[in-house]
Amino acid sequence: MIVVTGATGNVGRWLVRALAEAGERVTAVSRGTAPVSLPSATEHVRADLAAPETLRPALDGAEALFLHDGGTGGVGLDPRAILDVAEAAGVRRVVLLSSQGVVTRPESVSHGGVMRAVEEAVRESGLGWTILRPGVFASNAYAWAESVRAERTVAAPFGDVGIPVIDPADIAEVAATALRKDGHAGRAYVLNGPAAVTPRQQAEAIGAALGEPVRFVELTRAEARAGMAPFMPEASVETSLAVLGEPNAAELKLSPDVEHVLGRAPRPFAEWARRNAEAFR
Repeated sequence: MIVVTGATGNVGRWLVRALAEAGERVTAVSRGTAPVSLPSATEHVRADLAAPETLRPALDGAEALFLHDGGTGGVGLDPRAILDVAEAAGVRRVVLLSSQGVVTRPESVSHGGVMRAVEEAVRESGLGWTILRPGVFASNAYAWAESVRAERTVAAPFGDVGIPVIDPADIAEVAATALRKDGHAGRAYVLNGPAAVTPRQQAEAIGAALGEPVRFVELTRAEARAGMAPFMPEASVETSLAVLGEPNAAELKLSPDVEHVLGRAPRPFAEWARRNAEAFR
């Protein structure tokens, strides 16, 4: 049996589906109620990673664990306590959803520092581990959904700066492979898309998926900062703006790891936009 934490998130939903379709017994863990889209044969358990003991019912009889930070970025979690509970329950394999920032922005507490500590705990756990380090998610474009629905407009900074965003479905498929198959223990995979794509190009792809033009409006750095500040700590805002506006060489480098694991190239942003067009209608 495989336990998936963060089962209602952009990666977790796809991972639960992929595992269920592969015939695996799956327990989906989240802090809230079970999503209506949960596959019928999948069990749902409410638990909170910040309280590791609540995971015990979900982990009973599990062989593998997908460890997601629940949107916390690792803040407030005790990864060693989580892993101790997992090992005591009989888990022998763990796949951690980390962040590319661990290696590309190690000086940033928000983007690299906290998750680096989680990675260290996983490596030292004694379990067979695999670490996934995705770059920027294609699903970040959901932030534009309201303005696209209302005004057919995308507003973003750095309109012509491209980065190779990764489809969460690809992350999920890599995770499913590492959870189910041998040969991935002790590996850290960098996951990004097949090509750099700019915000302006993303707006065009969303428009193509809708069959209607979507206008792009370029924000200044200050405007973008003001929009992010109510939802993110200042340090996170500044690092995020740096990633989007001045990506370093490691963030721009196309990783072969999705293709290495799945035997196919990662999905382009345009495919993500077509698959999720209803969110923007």
